[in-house]
Amino acid sequence: MNASDNEVSIKSVLTDFKALTKSGLALSVVFSSLAGYLLGFSDEHPFSWTVLILLAIGGYCMVGASNVFNQIIEKDLDALMDRTKNRPIPSGRISVRQAFVFGCVLTVAGIAILYNINPKTAMFGAISIFLYTSVYTPLKTVTPLAVFVGAFPGAIPYMLGWVAATNNFGIEAGMLFMVQFFWQFPHFWAIGWFLFEDYKKGGFFMLPTGKQDKKTALQIMLYTIWLIVASLFPATGLAGELKLSLVSAVLVLGIGLWMLVFAVKLYNKMDAASARKLMLVSVSYISLLQVIYIIDKFIR
Repeated sequence: MNASDNEVSIKSVLTDFKALTKSGLALSVVFSSLAGYLLGFSDEHPFSWTVLILLAIGGYCMVGASNVFNQIIEKDLDALMDRTKNRPIPSGRISVRQAFVFGCVLTVAGIAILYNINPKTAMFGAISIFLYTSVYTPLKTVTPLAVFVGAFPGAIPYMLGWVAATNNFGIEAGMLFMVQFFWQFPHFWAIGWFLFEDYKKGGFFMLPTGKQDKKTALQIMLYTIWLIVASLFPATGLAGELKLSLVSAVLVLGIGLWMLVFAVKLYNKMDAASARKLMLVSVSYISLLQVIYIIDKFIR
């Protein structure tokens, strides 16, 4: 094997690693955890680069492990759908045994790393893997309630950062959890809408009514409103140490109304293009929200 072959082999391994762990999703989740950490540290709980790095690495391992186990369980269904048929397991590039060992290594490494931050962080990380793999994934082909169940592990990363910083789960961590919990619904229902036909091939039930109908679109709007309310709650001063200034609250309201406009457009147009736009806006929303929260903390 020459140097060129080695280079191709390493590149293919890295490509499969990224696909198995869903690196794009994993990095966005890690960003949420780091945002939660930046919101949580204080004079009482000083900032630590070591903790921040451990949180990033441990968080990636935990999310990556969840995605590996998810792809093992859904390998036969992934082979039926256009967007997933070329993943490493259904395409045959990686065996189920190899993937399982890899997932176990990531799980053990992730829990061990997060435990070195504090036991509560490791516990919530482990709960996240269990719910995502053992409850959410099997339910996806059984009931639309899978999205509700999946919103719990999906909402853990944001508050995980706060717990890593403070070693405490209080109202502040609970509010961060609620924000990301409500965000899951318009985001994933928008995905379920524009990928409806592809999901149908795999037998996945992602939309609340099982159809691309007005009731689904209405629920998307309602959960967007709940998301806006939850995002603004820290401005009331009732969320403990998690606070939001009036100026930042106006900005949060602005991006919330921006997202709601796209939810209303989906309700009016009822098409895949509107759902895709809402999904993209929802991703921008949660990132902008976290940035606003962080900047507000440092300029208040």
